[in-house]
Amino acid sequence: MAASLLSNLEGQAVLSVTTFPSSRFYSALHSQKPLTVSVRCQAKRGVMFKEDEVASADHLKYEAPLKIVEYPDPILRAKNKRIDTFDENLKKLVDEMFDVMYKTDGIGLSAPQVGINVQVMVFNPVGERGEGEEIVLVNPRVNKYSKKMVLFNEGCLSFPGIYADVERPELVKIDARDINGARFSVNLLGLPARVFQHEFDHLQGILFFDRMTEEVLDSIRLQLQELEKKYENRTGLPSPERVETRRGKRVATGFGK
Repeated sequence: MAASLLSNLEGQAVLSVTTFPSSRFYSALHSQKPLTVSVRCQAKRGVMFKEDEVASADHLKYEAPLKIVEYPDPILRAKNKRIDTFDENLKKLVDEMFDVMYKTDGIGLSAPQVGINVQVMVFNPVGERGEGEEIVLVNPRVNKYSKKMVLFNEGCLSFPGIYADVERPELVKIDARDINGARFSVNLLGLPARVFQHEFDHLQGILFFDRMTEEVLDSIRLQLQELEKKYENRTGLPSPERVETRRGKRVATGFGK
């Protein structure tokens, strides 16, 4: 699902929600004729980003099959580098990411979640291979987001078995590159917007519990502590972070760091 900005009058944006047949998202944007339905929302500008370090060929090296990185591995908090080279290595990485996502019953996945700290995400809100839209976003940025917030029960592949409520903007307008390096802008509404925001947070080193209220966080605190202990038992190292230090440090609504 995608949306196109039609007009902006006194802070209100009228958007057209677009549904495409199943295909690669980047090609669908340019080759399909969509059916349009108008909706209205409040929108405001996002946050400016500093220029990121560019990924080298070494940063895209990996061993197949890819595996999900679980909290509290420090890879999930590391800085993710910008992609400037759009070649077969990137396409192979994207294919591997989709493969892992489907095998783990996910609907979205970011590169750091498979141990690669670059700005790439993939998702398919349907979550089934061969159905829905396979969406690939490289070096994404948030241009605008709606004032209307929606509460939704989220899960994360890096937090197996943990689900909790997270409030996010209903709509986001984003700028990104496709798998071939072409620049484009698109608006996402509803579930695609939520999946994008969840994965975009990963690219900023933000995890979904960072955006939870203290009350909601308390409901999963023991599960997070169990993951911290699991990490210590597996690595023999102290956990690089502890949920107890999160008290009173909820990430504010918005994007950027």
